[in-house]
Amino acid sequence: MLVMTIRGDSTLNQAGHRFRLHPTLPWKVLAHRVSYEIFKDNVFGRAAELAYFFLFSLLPLLLVLSNLLGLVSDGRRIQQDMLRYFSSVMPWTAYRLLATTLDQVVRSSGGAKLSLGILITLATASNGMVAIIEGLNTAYEVKEGRSWWKRRVVALALTLGLAILTITALAMVLYGTDFGGFLTTQLGFGRMFESAWRVVQWPLVAAFVLLAFTLVYRFAPNVKDQRWHWILPGAVVAFLLWLLASFGLRLYLQLFNSFPAMYGSLGAVMVLMLWLYLFGTAVLIGGEVNSIVEQSAARAGDPEAKLPGEKAPGEAERPMHS
Repeated sequence: MLVMTIRGDSTLNQAGHRFRLHPTLPWKVLAHRVSYEIFKDNVFGRAAELAYFFLFSLLPLLLVLSNLLGLVSDGRRIQQDMLRYFSSVMPWTAYRLLATTLDQVVRSSGGAKLSLGILITLATASNGMVAIIEGLNTAYEVKEGRSWWKRRVVALALTLGLAILTITALAMVLYGTDFGGFLTTQLGFGRMFESAWRVVQWPLVAAFVLLAFTLVYRFAPNVKDQRWHWILPGAVVAFLLWLLASFGLRLYLQLFNSFPAMYGSLGAVMVLMLWLYLFGTAVLIGGEVNSIVEQSAARAGDPEAKLPGEKAPGEAERPMHS
């Protein structure tokens, strides 16, 4: 018995069993579609909104991270190691502002202020996650059908999950070498393992970051049946764009730092905002990549992929855009 299902093009199921077509999507076509969707969905405007929320949550988040990591080690050393790491990935002007401000906050903070910082971080960061949810819904051309409280629960859960992954990745960056040495001496592993661990720990850090992006693309948009192979491409793109943008901004500021002349004492704040803006842009562009890849597969006949405006395969909804 042959069963024919038509969605965009056509797909053929034999004996009632589905098989997946793997449509080819040339890089030039993907880039053209992504650039079109970026302007249609106002990605740069939404990224500015994300940067605003990220700015309010960054300092409380770093304070919470340093104190949580300080539970298992010396808090002051944790803070210094963490800032040393950020100095390698952030623009120098933004890093200097962040380090100075964080030091002032830590000197005047106590247990009550730490608790308040956790609450502020969760509330503000969840607002940023809600903005990401809206941006990804726009990418998939679906309306937000979840209730206010359910959307907030999803945003809060993703925020907590990302915080855990961030702590894990940061601990791996700061103390991965020490951990490898501990395994070598305490568990009897050989020196070859310690040498291999120094190489393996960096792919593990990248894996934690990619997992964080993937969780956002999996659970944030109001769509169902998100397959991992549809959301991993955008996670990789977002991760690479964030790295390229960060190091590109560092290089620009080293060669042509005009922010102090243009903004005076606010130049450091503007650089930090720009860095957060680039991060938000990378996240939203990754969502656009995921939606285009999946929609192209749906038009080519993949029964598990969704067309624009579909919350699930075959579950159509009126598109947000004409």
